[in-house]
Amino acid sequence: MVLCLKSFGQTIYEDYRSIKLDQDRKLKIQLPRNYDKNVDKKYPVILVLDGDHLFEPVAGNVDYFSYWEDMPESIVVGIIQSKTRKEDCRYDLAEYLPANKGAEFYEFIGQELIPYLDQTYRTAKFKIIVGHDYTANFINYFLFKDNPIFQGYINLSPELAPNMNERIQSKLASTSKKTWFYMATATNDANNIMKNTLKLNDSLATIDNSKLHYTFDNFENSSHYTLVGRGIPRSLEKIFEMYRPISRKTYQEVILKLETSPYDYLVDIYKTTEELYGIKRQIRINDFIAISSALEKKENWDDLEPLGKLALKEHPDAMLGNYYLGIYYEQIGEPKKALRAYENGFLQEEVAFLTKDYMLEKVEKIKEDFGW
Repeated sequence: MVLCLKSFGQTIYEDYRSIKLDQDRKLKIQLPRNYDKNVDKKYPVILVLDGDHLFEPVAGNVDYFSYWEDMPESIVVGIIQSKTRKEDCRYDLAEYLPANKGAEFYEFIGQELIPYLDQTYRTAKFKIIVGHDYTANFINYFLFKDNPIFQGYINLSPELAPNMNERIQSKLASTSKKTWFYMATATNDANNIMKNTLKLNDSLATIDNSKLHYTFDNFENSSHYTLVGRGIPRSLEKIFEMYRPISRKTYQEVILKLETSPYDYLVDIYKTTEELYGIKRQIRINDFIAISSALEKKENWDDLEPLGKLALKEHPDAMLGNYYLGIYYEQIGEPKKALRAYENGFLQEEVAFLTKDYMLEKVEKIKEDFGW
């Protein structure tokens, strides 16, 4: 295997020598912005077929979404197929499964490319594959493996092979592994593709499987090509729905209406996203603030203690944890412990609405109230 690298910013261009294909394949690889600095961090992989025209819109959306923390930073890999896509995705006309060059390309991805990416880059287990029309059909063959290497499938106007509808429906209905399946068509899509996609959606919409996260879009007034610009951000938004920060809507419509503790909600949602995406992440400051606001609104003072201890663990240099402990001790009638917590917080870094002046006010108020 011979590699030729040319780097421009965080995008790498490679010629990968494939033994399976007996030829070089051109790759585009976008690494996260701070990849070189975060040496202990692992990243999901998003593999893009039709990389000559799909790579940039996928990579751009991934960079934008991850910048705003709406999805984890990810490694995006595009395979250039401008001259080979028909042969790469060829299937036989008997079983409608990858055949000839199509079978070799299938093995290239599963047996060569993915292992190479895992060995060369800091990859997480969570992997997504993206395709458009003919290549969108091809990505679904990976769904049928006993232990699929991809957990997410983004089907943009899929030109599905015969029997593919039934195979996809059967697999998604019975899968025991967490699977994200996105499919999109449009009102001005190619007529045969739109009809077949709508028919498949009718079947998939009836599936009752807690392991399946299915999303379908039929975009008004979009064409076979323009739907791509709408489908990519929509699919990423749905696949990483659990990853996003707590929004005002979630705060008002979910957290404030919980019968259980908002603290438990915070712990559970981060535990769940770690299980879903295989990424352990630091709890956001804004999420702490949202949960603490809900606890105070509900006058659930007892849970401010574990929240404060969790904040100290997640952000040991910030005032947040000691501030929550201070409020907790005040509410249970422990002014000396509250005073100590606020004094400790005064020595830490300011964060959000918490400043040294504010902490000093809390300290002085307690001293004044108790004549200390």
